[in-house]
Amino acid sequence: MCGRFALRLGHDEIARAPVRGRGALPNDWIDQDRFLPRYNIAPRTYAPVVRRREPGTGTGPTDDSSSLVLHTMRWGLVPHWAKVEDRTLSTTNARSEALVEGGGIWGSVRARKRCAVICQGYYEWLTKGKNKIPHFTRHKDGQLMLMAGLYDSVVLEGGTEPLWTFSIVTTAANSEFSWLHERQPVILSTRVALDSWLDTSKQTWDPSLARLLRPFSDDQAPLECYQVPLEVGKVGTESPTFIQPVSQRKDGIQAMFSKQKLQRPTAPGGSAARKFIKTEAAVKQEHLPAVAVIDLSDEYDQETREGEHEATSLAGGKRKRSSSIIDTSEGFQKQDRDTIEDVEQKAPPRTPKKHKSHPPNNPTSGSKSPVKSRARKVAPGSSPARGSGKITAFFGTSRA
Repeated sequence: MCGRFALRLGHDEIARAPVRGRGALPNDWIDQDRFLPRYNIAPRTYAPVVRRREPGTGTGPTDDSSSLVLHTMRWGLVPHWAKVEDRTLSTTNARSEALVEGGGIWGSVRARKRCAVICQGYYEWLTKGKNKIPHFTRHKDGQLMLMAGLYDSVVLEGGTEPLWTFSIVTTAANSEFSWLHERQPVILSTRVALDSWLDTSKQTWDPSLARLLRPFSDDQAPLECYQVPLEVGKVGTESPTFIQPVSQRKDGIQAMFSKQKLQRPTAPGGSAARKFIKTEAAVKQEHLPAVAVIDLSDEYDQETREGEHEATSLAGGKRKRSSSIIDTSEGFQKQDRDTIEDVEQKAPPRTPKKHKSHPPNNPTSGSKSPVKSRARKVAPGSSPARGSGKITAFFGTSRA
């Protein structure tokens, strides 16, 4: 299918730009002011098409029905027999199989109202799981692309001016692009193909036109396809980066790695800072958008290196670490000592030893504990109470 395309060239640029299969576009342009150049043309947006001039229109310097004319129309065909616009009707694309069969809405326009839609290229979304990744397809030489289309005009109820609308014809994707989507637009890449498609002089459907609706195959007009930013999926957004490969954007992967070469800090000894940054080859291999890669090299400082040293595994047995790191998981407190030992496997929690109770220092007072007894002041020149020396020594040893 084709649900979005780009034509950001100005009116004068379009007239001068080389067109694959045509050489140059016609000078006459109907409703030129309705066209606004865009990188992101969506359905219900106005865009120029090439068609044969209709007899008796009196538009332009001549009234020759064999001459070509540019005409700005709205994307999404509304048939001439409609009284009101039915927005539930999907006419953004016309399947080539339906044209060949000649039934339905396309049977009344396939013989007399064929056109070619002008673009720089078209967008298609690659489905990967729940994600849809946009890609842009264009002619490799950069020339404008012409896609086969159908058009019609109608004056709706309550209106006075005709509404001109168009659809883009799609066909099965060729083997080169089937990985992207099962459908692709019919591309008119030669002068013969373009003239045949736009020749409506017979006012009938020629079965030979079915040959033009086959999957694209033209070695003289190769196509290229590449991933573009996700933002193009939102209707109304505009940016020149939408038609540029993600890998070549000024804010993309090449610019990022060039910046790293100039600014990447080095660790002591001249070795590169830790491998926080994926290599360009790894990113391309994973088919990830380059903007998803984050440069963490500026965060690599002395404090970070100490944190990494602390976080590394202890495989191989015991090792020493800086005492400035507080290990709250083991209940340690920050102490003014040089090193502490950390064991690979956490030791079972220790239970406090049960100490033998000692008789109180004063037999007449059973409410005072040995600890408080130890803390009593002793008068100068007198000896401590009996038993207090042992208690002091015992608790002094246990706290060491």
